[in-house]
Amino acid sequence: MDVATTAGLTDLKFRLVREDFADAVAWVARILPSRPLNPVLAGVLLTGSDDGLTISGYDYEVSAEVRVAAEISSPGSVLVSGKLLSDITRALPAKPVELSVEGTRVALSCGSARFSLPTMAVEDYPALPALPDETGIVPAGVFAEAIGQVAVAAGRDDTLPMLTGVRVEISGEKVVLAATDRFRLAVRELTWNSAVPDLEAAVLVPAKTLAESAKSGADGTEVHLSLGAGQAV
Repeated sequence: MDVATTAGLTDLKFRLVREDFADAVAWVARILPSRPLNPVLAGVLLTGSDDGLTISGYDYEVSAEVRVAAEISSPGSVLVSGKLLSDITRALPAKPVELSVEGTRVALSCGSARFSLPTMAVEDYPALPALPDETGIVPAGVFAEAIGQVAVAAGRDDTLPMLTGVRVEISGEKVVLAATDRFRLAVRELTWNSAVPDLEAAVLVPAKTLAESAKSGADGTEVHLSLGAGQAV
């Protein structure tokens, strides 16, 4: 179905490193629903500004946002299919990527490769939730290892959503991760650098989302966590 529209489009145009673009798009696209109730939720939002290029995705439950360095010739926003863009960027040669909005389509070029993608209704895309203040920092490798050890015990039955998550309990400098599917239980304790003295909190985060996020950030040095009302970032 072609959901392209001229309303809400801008003349976004930018150039950036292929590897940065492909990695960012792939990371955001992995949280997109395969069968969205609203077609626009299958899209990734590309926003160019003085701060660089921001790539966003949202399905009303989980949001993902990545900012990468890019030469922004013309600022603006455009919404395109996340799966299509991810498939294309993954196969591009190791050359700079150029993207521009041309009417109701997006023109993408990289070396000798040329693509034309339909746009989606950016004005129908929901606003991403505001990020809560930072709560603390934990080494990326430690966090990824701990989540990997615990998430495997989480349930996979969506009719029992409380068992498909990882409980994250924070008490000062201590973080306890726990998951169970009623037949097995996994618990891991670690320490972190809390930004909020004497913090006491507990949240339940979808195990799949937490595992994918931890794995994708494992190559970094630190993971910055934020807790808000009904949110964990």
